[in-house]
Amino acid sequence: MKCGGYFDTDNKLIKIKELEEKMSSATFWDNQEIANNVINELNNLKKIVNLIKTLKNKIDANLELLSYDDIEVKQLIVSEIDEIKKELDDLEIFVLLNGPYDKNDAVLEIHPGAGGTESCDWANMLFRMYTRWCEEKNFKYEIVELQKGEEAGIKSVTIIIKGTYAYGYLKCEKGVHRLVRISPFDSNSRRHTSFASVDVSPYFQEENIDIQINPNDLKIDVYHSSGAGGQSVNTTDSAVRITHIPTKIVVTCQNERSQLQNKEKALEILKSKLYKIELDKRDMELKQIKGEQTDINFGSQIRSYVLHPYTMVKDHRTNTQNNNAQKVLDGDIDMFINDNLRMCKNEK
Repeated sequence: MKCGGYFDTDNKLIKIKELEEKMSSATFWDNQEIANNVINELNNLKKIVNLIKTLKNKIDANLELLSYDDIEVKQLIVSEIDEIKKELDDLEIFVLLNGPYDKNDAVLEIHPGAGGTESCDWANMLFRMYTRWCEEKNFKYEIVELQKGEEAGIKSVTIIIKGTYAYGYLKCEKGVHRLVRISPFDSNSRRHTSFASVDVSPYFQEENIDIQINPNDLKIDVYHSSGAGGQSVNTTDSAVRITHIPTKIVVTCQNERSQLQNKEKALEILKSKLYKIELDKRDMELKQIKGEQTDINFGSQIRSYVLHPYTMVKDHRTNTQNNNAQKVLDGDIDMFINDNLRMCKNEK
């Protein structure tokens, strides 16, 4: 059986050889984080190649069995169809993650819309959903900035999600997310609709970024870190907010131990954002990858999470839906991610 395109292993084997040669370098472990990314990429490529080979062998074997005029043999083939289909679906998702930045870690930001405490609580629910998803994927995440709401929830959060293809998986999560429920903050138990925006961009290692930032283009503010309390909370003006005046990009960081470390981390994220903009300009892909900023209100949502009067989560781009809303809010969002990846491929 011959398989071309995504299922062609030749280019993948060449890339595997290149990565193995890179690993043999005497300086490979000088930067452990970059080294780990190389190892993760290598392991994923090997996994894809092995999946392709296994599927080819399995399909070829079943095609040969079709020539036998035997009922038991044909029943055996039928019993393997579901297994082959599932393996093909898994492989399809792997090979769909072939965008220019899909292998990168991801910077994910959540901001509540209008609605005060209700929207802040919804933003916190989304934050929990994505961190649960990370745990299921064995991805690590680092909280860069978290600003708590006045009564409940969060006013904003920025996290770096570290794992191979983290950006590829999460890029379709960018947009407005809508919640419908009986508000726990309403003494009359009325139904409320809340909105929160999710922004996702690829995260670039500082060592791989050649971006020159003019200090005169930066507005740097320091303020008290906010947190849930405890000994680890900084009581000095250690939190840092950096505004890049030409692009109006704002990055905040408060979770490092000192003002200097917070400033360095914020600059690192700012460089990642500026680097991506430069790549977008070069490749004429700004609208495709970064997308347009959307108002956080009704009619602009990409996905709705309904908890009352019925339970359902529906993605308005693919019409994918799951009636087990709690399971989705516990991090089970792969079905939405996978269907969006398929849709993006079909639109190309």
